[in-house]
Amino acid sequence: QCKPPLKVKDLFIDIQDGKILMALLEVLSGQKLMHEYKSSTHRIFRLNNIAKALKFLEDSNVKLVSIDAAEIADGNSSLVLGLIWNIILFFQIKELTGNLNRNSSSSSLSSGPSGPESDTSHPSTPSVERNVSVAVKDQRKAIRALLIWVQRKTRKYGVAVQDFASSWRSGLAFLAIIKAIDSTLVDMKQALEKSARENLEDAFSIAQNKLGVPRLLEPEDIMVESPDEQSIVTYVAQFLEHFPELEGEDFTDPDKELPIESTYVHIKDTPSEKEGKILILSESEENMYTVNHERSHPAPPKVHIHDTPE
Repeated sequence: QCKPPLKVKDLFIDIQDGKILMALLEVLSGQKLMHEYKSSTHRIFRLNNIAKALKFLEDSNVKLVSIDAAEIADGNSSLVLGLIWNIILFFQIKELTGNLNRNSSSSSLSSGPSGPESDTSHPSTPSVERNVSVAVKDQRKAIRALLIWVQRKTRKYGVAVQDFASSWRSGLAFLAIIKAIDSTLVDMKQALEKSARENLEDAFSIAQNKLGVPRLLEPEDIMVESPDEQSIVTYVAQFLEHFPELEGEDFTDPDKELPIESTYVHIKDTPSEKEGKILILSESEENMYTVNHERSHPAPPKVHIHDTPE
């Protein structure tokens, strides 16, 4: 989005002179940083560029722990990734989820200490530990807010999202979010007849082509035993950014139950000793449904539960 555009070919190499980092922060914050960039092959100038970017992040209350200019200039992969994740978390996830809870005292979701007592210019072991603790707390709070938003958007379509990992493997959660935005784009009944790969491909394609949400993931990224939580969080947060009109809906009352439009449950093959009874739990586990069927007949491929007591 820079003018002229910049292309990143290798993150660990391209970030080492500070230009890509400063340009990224300029685009995300809307503030001017590139005028401070000095192009040079000398390490001292490269370190100075990165230091200015890190100082801007600290001034923006982005909590960086154990990340210094030298490590970024050397292309330390784990610290570069840690830095980028902190930038994503603050500029995309924290700011967007901060607007969800309108009763929150701070839209930035930054609950860390402020004022002179929080000065970390001369870090000691206790202050570093405190910053780590605050950073982790902030991260969990932001991700929790996003998860609650997702649950409220997907619940009425019978999709239970418990986390930002295994809950997304079937592709139904992605499709339910899209349907909550535009119900004409997704048919959940048809999705139940498709494979996880097909649903994931449909979701990513529809989101990009119809809603303008950039495709950051591929089905193969999700169809693993433990999908990467940070990748899914980053992708899902884009829906908030593109559709701010959905923010805040029913969010200030997290205990309020929303009506369930319909629930579709896949019945997998079960061992012979268990096939006579199938137990289905609702998302809150408050209501349980037991389905009995003749042993001489195969288990039903799916069960449709209406939101009525009958």
